[in-house]
Amino acid sequence: MRAIRVSQFGGPEVLKLEEVPTPTPGPGQVLVHVRAAGVNPYDTAMRAGTYAVKPPLPYTPGSDAAGVVESVGPGVTKVKPGDRVYTARTLSGAYAEYTLAQEDQVQPLPDNIEFAQGAGIWVPYATAYHAIYQVAQAHASETLLIHGASGGVGTAALQIARAMGLVIFGTAGTEPGLELIKREGANHVFNHTKAGYEEEILKATGGKGVDIILEMLANVNLPKDLKLLAINGRVIVIGNRGETTINPRELMMRRGSIRAFTLWSLTEQETKEIYAGLNAGLSTGILHPVVAEEIPLAEAARAHKEILEPGSVGKIVLIP
Repeated sequence: MRAIRVSQFGGPEVLKLEEVPTPTPGPGQVLVHVRAAGVNPYDTAMRAGTYAVKPPLPYTPGSDAAGVVESVGPGVTKVKPGDRVYTARTLSGAYAEYTLAQEDQVQPLPDNIEFAQGAGIWVPYATAYHAIYQVAQAHASETLLIHGASGGVGTAALQIARAMGLVIFGTAGTEPGLELIKREGANHVFNHTKAGYEEEILKATGGKGVDIILEMLANVNLPKDLKLLAINGRVIVIGNRGETTINPRELMMRRGSIRAFTLWSLTEQETKEIYAGLNAGLSTGILHPVVAEEIPLAEAARAHKEILEPGSVGKIVLIP
């Protein structure tokens, strides 16, 4: 089979399309014929060798895929060959024609969700669900600010928050991005490339501030976020690319908090809850991943460049 392989850490050019043996599922394992693979920002950091998790070289990137079960190993009972599925992590990497996963890493893909959309489920939607439900413990009528709401995690958060009854403030950096977040349910939209947009957000809250902020780029925005919090507000750090300096007094004045997580640290119970919530939302159409671009697997390097460019709108997926 064809797969993208990384034999040394570095720039996008280290992503090489190679012929490798097709995996054979062992006990409790599932082999999925990949129809689409999701590209996530963490994939680029892992490839560069700067991520907290460093896989042994060589490796195939990717945790998110959607496709059809090709075969199953002994003891597998939840899925069978021919089933449409999406993956929530894999054993062998998603940037390939086939990927191997544990049975509990494979979830049913509803007929109303296309394969390209299915490749954009796990990392974006699990991140958004965990941030809003389990970390922020949000409830209806609270105000939520989503920085970078037009990206994969941002659009997932918009759909989840809208279903929960939150009042949503979203930012984007382009007109297409602003239009997208309006369409996906933001009550108030702001251009984060515009000087003074933070003051516009605060004004839109009547000076009270927002209850929850989902922060995708903490090293840039965190100091300013603290000034936008309402009393008992909380910032949920989802993404970060460096160090920053904050004034703790801003938190003290608002009885605020900064909470952070990585998806890799989910507990078994949290994961079960996320599966249940996402699968229900997908089957009813409340959750519907927004695909920005489908790129051939051989052009994975281009995908890794584009996903880090400002103004992203929706999800980038690779097609084997």
